[in-house]
Amino acid sequence: MLTTHLEQPRGSVPAARSQRTAFFAAAGLLVAGEAVFWLMLAAVQTNSGLALLDGGVHDALVAGRTPAATAVLAAVSTVTSPTWMTVIGGLLALGWAVRKREIWRPALLLGAMAATFGASTLIKHQIGRARPSAADFLMGPDDALSFPSGHTFGTGVFLLVLVYLLLGRAGVRSVRRSTAVLAFSGAALGTLLVAFSRIYFGYHWLTDVVASMGLAVAVTGLVVLVDGLRDARKAAPAAPAAPAA
Repeated sequence: MLTTHLEQPRGSVPAARSQRTAFFAAAGLLVAGEAVFWLMLAAVQTNSGLALLDGGVHDALVAGRTPAATAVLAAVSTVTSPTWMTVIGGLLALGWAVRKREIWRPALLLGAMAATFGASTLIKHQIGRARPSAADFLMGPDDALSFPSGHTFGTGVFLLVLVYLLLGRAGVRSVRRSTAVLAFSGAALGTLLVAFSRIYFGYHWLTDVVASMGLAVAVTGLVVLVDGLRDARKAAPAAPAAPAA
């Protein structure tokens, strides 16, 4: 039987579906994350919406501090500072590149962390929101601006992107859906814990950390998009050779 050049190679349809799913996921994460951030920014600038709860949440957590919670959350907040997250991310990426002998995924993680630091610094200076009263700070002075929370933003990006790279792009097609759900849920809970600690220690308002979580989701969507575009480019069929004369 004669075959034609129109026949699809085996596995091309599932690959195309996987790429479309990745693009839709990236778009959904970008839109959702950006929507949360802009809603929080609007609330802060107009003193409406969730911003109306900033003072009450701050006062309640400051008044409810306990020695045990303070000890645990102090360790969490210290390890997830922008400085420590940069060190941890850099060492992890270096070890990954050496051990697995690959560049792309470690570079994606480092790129996401660098983008997070740059975006957080830029937004802080553009918005210029003051922190809560320094009298409530529990871990020493901090003269940085408040919106968004660098701890929450950096931790969210690190955990979400790391889970995506380990599960979604590890080449393991047999990963159970329940495993992926648990992994991403763990990343979300870790981010929430850091967000809680920043309000608990008096350095941020509720809207600061919620905006940071939205930004973390958006950056994760950008990573998924960049990774998907690379996969699509690699999977594109080569141009057919010109027929011989």
